[in-house]
Amino acid sequence: MISTRAIGHGLKLAPLGVTKAALQAAAPIISITSQHRGLATVTVTDTDVDQARKYCLNQLKHGDYEAYLLRRLVPPSARDAYDALRTLNLELARLPETVSTPAIGRFRMQFWRDTVNSTFAGSPPREPISILLRNAITELTTRAGPGSATSLKFWLLRLINTRDQHMENKPFASLAALEDYAENTYATLMYMTLASMPLRSVHMDHLSSHIGKACGIVATLRGIPVLAAPSQPVRGPSGASVGQTRNPALLLPLDVMAEAGLREEDVFRIGPDAAGLQDAVFQVATRANDHLITAREMLKNLRAGESPGHDYEHEGEMEHVYSAAAEGTDNTALDIQRGFGVLLEAVPAADYLQRLESANFDPFKVKGSWKLPWRLWRATNNHQI
Repeated sequence: MISTRAIGHGLKLAPLGVTKAALQAAAPIISITSQHRGLATVTVTDTDVDQARKYCLNQLKHGDYEAYLLRRLVPPSARDAYDALRTLNLELARLPETVSTPAIGRFRMQFWRDTVNSTFAGSPPREPISILLRNAITELTTRAGPGSATSLKFWLLRLINTRDQHMENKPFASLAALEDYAENTYATLMYMTLASMPLRSVHMDHLSSHIGKACGIVATLRGIPVLAAPSQPVRGPSGASVGQTRNPALLLPLDVMAEAGLREEDVFRIGPDAAGLQDAVFQVATRANDHLITAREMLKNLRAGESPGHDYEHEGEMEHVYSAAAEGTDNTALDIQRGFGVLLEAVPAADYLQRLESANFDPFKVKGSWKLPWRLWRATNNHQI
């Protein structure tokens, strides 16, 4: 596998021996220069940041179009962080499909852990995601102090660790296990967007948890036709095959599959004609829809000045601790207004579930969504998710 760090991003590296004064004369310098644990001082120019931003936007446009649309709806102060983090999520999500063995994938995961640690320490590698993320961290720290950046790092490492744990694309043991995975990936991505604003609110975290769980479940359903298909060979630079990327996989929860009488081998062999597939998909999709319904009811209650209707199961956990001063002040309406763009992650999830229902819960027959931009526009204007 060719490292994304090495090619494809077009960043120009400073030649060896060039002095800091010469670099300053050549281009404006943003304050991302530091010395960390004996590493060479990292100097990043405005041009580097612009190129990194273009790289991330291009990756999202072609690899995660929903995120590409949604980025315009998050607050401008959080946009660089959103772009960098969603591009990194795309890279992590692709790893099981693009490496020849899980061991190689884990090496890549460790590379990203090391990269995150270096980036937050002020020494980002000459790699576009890291450069854009470091720019976002610098601006966030200037605006809000180091606390928000610390939260951001916590969530990001949790995302990487969770992706690493699921490198082998094994089925989830239960529907609850799938929800835990969604909490630690897609809900965590939403927590990172809130942290990069920054916005610390128990109600916004609670809403994000339900929406993120729905998004994670939807992502699993959307992946069924891709992962269940025969694997494609990995090609070396010469074009020769260097091995298969993976075996076919079906990530539906085992308890749901057992209840529906669905067998993995049948899906791999006959795809949409496998007995029990639509029943299993319906049950999983219903759980995702339940989370969206819960989030909408919560939003309605909170806007009316009422309680959300149930407790937040993660309150009090790491990075879900809220100050007594904040809890004693009712800023809920303002928090929802400020962070509403983050909650719009619910719209693509709901859009997919509607298309899945139209296909009678056959994920192999779900059509593309040409209505999504319009649905996002309507949700934004109506202030509804």
